[in-house]
Amino acid sequence: MHILLIHQAFASLNEPGGTRHHELARYLVEKGHQFTVIASPVSYLTGKPGQIHTPWVTKQEEQGITILRTYTYPALHRSFFHRFIGFLSFMLSSFFASLRVKRVDLVWGTSPPIFQGLTAWLVARLRGARFLFEVRDLWPDFAIAVGVLRNPLIIHASRWLERFLYTHADRVLINSPGFTSHVQAHGARQVELVPNGSDPRMFDPSLDGLNFRLEHHLEDKFLVLYAGAHGLSNDLGVVLQASRLLQDHPGIVIVLLGDGKEKPALVQRADELKLDNLRFIPPLPKLDMPAALAAADACIAILKPIPQFATVYPNKVFDYMAAGKPVILAIKGVICEVIENVQAGISVEPGDAAGIAEAILKLAGNPVMGKAMGRRGREYVVTHFDRAVLASKLEKILQDVIEKE
Repeated sequence: MHILLIHQAFASLNEPGGTRHHELARYLVEKGHQFTVIASPVSYLTGKPGQIHTPWVTKQEEQGITILRTYTYPALHRSFFHRFIGFLSFMLSSFFASLRVKRVDLVWGTSPPIFQGLTAWLVARLRGARFLFEVRDLWPDFAIAVGVLRNPLIIHASRWLERFLYTHADRVLINSPGFTSHVQAHGARQVELVPNGSDPRMFDPSLDGLNFRLEHHLEDKFLVLYAGAHGLSNDLGVVLQASRLLQDHPGIVIVLLGDGKEKPALVQRADELKLDNLRFIPPLPKLDMPAALAAADACIAILKPIPQFATVYPNKVFDYMAAGKPVILAIKGVICEVIENVQAGISVEPGDAAGIAEAILKLAGNPVMGKAMGRRGREYVVTHFDRAVLASKLEKILQDVIEKE
């Protein structure tokens, strides 16, 4: 089968950002399927053009995956208006780029941003192909909850588009069990769960990450790592507050690795507070993340304290677990159930800087406990969230969608 994925934020293993789709695509190609991606040359994480930036479209071949990088307005992090223009520009350019792709069996649209889902639906109908719509977070609900989306007309149009895509998809794919009731209530007829996970073969818990520590002058520190987007939803200002509470513990350092719209403000605030126990490190390609995680003694996952985020399965948590690291989790809901049931870390209330600081001190004072948490977490990922096993499940779903009359 030939699958066409339209995904503005698609990232390869040699780029920073989430690589779930690259890993799934690689598996499908290895199984003999054809996989084409239409993606943006502008990094969704940094908001900046990558190595390839073209006025129209550039074709790449990576491990059997065909990637078409098509024009996107390069100002994702300037304001919501500029971000919206970026979404619309990709929506249009990806549609025209899709006309170059031949003999497609299934068009896979993914949200967010939801607008590319409309392109995927239209392409599928024009090509006589099946339409799979993937929900990676509950947009527009998340955007409304964090205050990014406020215009009543845009909210109304977004809700209409969300329901339209749910009801017109041949299958709706979700990456968290917390999304099931929402998508069904909003019109999804057939829902499949392929949860976020990790490739445990990428991570070796026995490594000490010494080179990473030496490179960033972090020798002999208890290193607490946050890796990922520095956006409004990520609530990293709370991590800065926790860092301030730990300033009397010079053996502890918190590292924020990544990029995003809020990073300049976070750096400025850290300078104002003179947080010399906090470091900012630029984002790394996924291929370099195993070394960074190997250097960590504990890892943080955090989102704003809003009820909607109780539905998510963040990818970073599964990577932390696969690397054998105890997780300090400031997220409630379904992912908290995983961490607590497995005893793979310490959960704290979202927005609770003192709770994060206390959890860090607890792990720093008991490294044996932390290693045991990390070991349990990795074992659980290997058993339940191995990307290869999840990719096999996805392959069966895609074949069923294509073959179903």
